[in-house]
Amino acid sequence: MAQIVPSILAADFLHLEKDVQLINRCGDIIHLDVMDGSLVPNISFGFSVIDQLAKIATVPMDAHLMVVHPERWVEKLAADGVRMCSFHWEATGSNTARLISRIHELGMQAGVAINPDIPVSRLYPYIGKADYFLVMSVFAGFGGQKFIYETLDRVMTLRAALERRGEKALIEIDGGVNLGNAQTIREAGVDLIVAGSAVFGAEDPAAAIKALRGA
Repeated sequence: MAQIVPSILAADFLHLEKDVQLINRCGDIIHLDVMDGSLVPNISFGFSVIDQLAKIATVPMDAHLMVVHPERWVEKLAADGVRMCSFHWEATGSNTARLISRIHELGMQAGVAINPDIPVSRLYPYIGKADYFLVMSVFAGFGGQKFIYETLDRVMTLRAALERRGEKALIEIDGGVNLGNAQTIREAGVDLIVAGSAVFGAEDPAAAIKALRGA
């Protein structure tokens, strides 16, 4: 069964503790969208928020670094108790394997993310190294975008590559997830489903998480 990873980017920042407690009760992992305004055309939040979340989160935190220099921030994330940390291949290129190793040294699981215009084959060199792969189903940087359905073919291609090599890395998807496409996403073999407005924009967020999970 897929795990649901609510993104606090879509939460109510005036009542953030309430929404985090909702994830603690009903979700599986808290997703932290960290943007620098350079790698992506937007700025989200930084450690002033993450430091506070770390005090109340009881489920794992998953940081998605949409930043030009992700290597600068991994030590602080580890110190805050973040369990999972993904960064964009577009930001690290030939230094990707080195950053995966550094994240592991800090005791976190390492993920490599790519945008929809990056061939999924760019992830293949890190099979057996990364713990999970984040295949963006919208272009990183903004919430509320429409789901790109070609992403499902990319997920299945990556899943086949993992199986050929006997590896069990998880596949995460992020962007445009809703109750109308969640079943198709699960059937494509996605392990971790990031959802923002589909959870926090729902009349009953707890019921939305359950429905997204397919429970």
